Amino acid sequence: MQKPFTRTFSGNKKVISYVVASGFLLLAMFLGISIGSVRVPFADIAAIIGTRVLHLPLSEQIDSMHTNIVMNIRLPRVLLAGLVGASLAMAGGAFQGLLRNPLADPYTLGVSSGASVGAVCVLFFHISIPFAGIFTLPLVSIIAAFITIFLVLIFARSIEPSMKVETIILTGIIFSSFLGALLSLMIALSGEELRQIIGWLLGSVSMRGWSYIRIILPFFLIGGLILLFNARELNAMSFGEERAKHLGVSVERRKLAVLAAGSLLTGAAVAVSGTIGFVGLVIPHLVRIIWGPDHKQLLPLSVLIGAGFLILADLTARTIIQPAELPIGVITALIGAPAFALILVRRRMERRG
Repeated sequence: MQKPFTRTFSGNKKVISYVVASGFLLLAMFLGISIGSVRVPFADIAAIIGTRVLHLPLSEQIDSMHTNIVMNIRLPRVLLAGLVGASLAMAGGAFQGLLRNPLADPYTLGVSSGASVGAVCVLFFHISIPFAGIFTLPLVSIIAAFITIFLVLIFARSIEPSMKVETIILTGIIFSSFLGALLSLMIALSGEELRQIIGWLLGSVSMRGWSYIRIILPFFLIGGLILLFNARELNAMSFGEERAKHLGVSVERRKLAVLAAGSLLTGAAVAVSGTIGFVGLVIPHLVRIIWGPDHKQLLPLSVLIGAGFLILADLTARTIIQPAELPIGVITALIGAPAFALILVRRRMERRG
């Protein structure tokens, strides 16, 4: 009698978690589109999206100014912020599960710094790949992210053949510091590009438009699907590589797949928005605390919560000191750093208890 009840309760909890996370994302999107120098009512937003995006036969008259604001300014900005937040949160959740450490994320592993160096090189040297067009920046950024994680793994293996989690994380921090110095050097040497590089490094989704969504979307879909297909293997590896091998998991191959997919997501996110910290660190950790460590649920829930969080962070960045805007990275750091400190304090208290 217990098993059916337990299965039903678990199923209900799963449904509730997705309803809550989806509701949070939907509310964040409507708030992000509605609030600004001109307020757009929720009813108008729903009608505009229904007619212009979903092509529903709605006869309701809508203000043309509101239609222009929603379709050309706020909706693409909100969608881009959501895709960036989802990418970083999903990559962070995968890295934390793979390395069995809550401190693991695209920044501590050096992936984000590598992607940033690649993107800044494009801006600094005016690099253009003929066949890539607008995809030059994300392609170079993703390639740089791949090279960085590859070098981190090689260096970690040369120090310690068993490649312990602590060694990989410390190696990532070393590479991140070195690449940060390279970024500072390029900033110091830059002339006319200085303002563009500084603005990009501080992180923003302002004035990006639909073209940037077309840039990040294919990489988000490919990277996200790879991680979702490896969710069961991530569950096994979170108990240790030896146990995962006993369960029939091809650890080396799966590890490379997860690291490659996480680098893909991070590189694409960094390419379109600049460096935005703490999303990949705090969001998946909070999801793990609230809804558990099962990556089959943790990854998609991190996508929903991460997207909603960054939309609200961007909303705060552009409204808190109107008409000026704060860099979105400042808001995520102000929220993320104290939140992560509380998480660490709670974990330590639980261990003592």
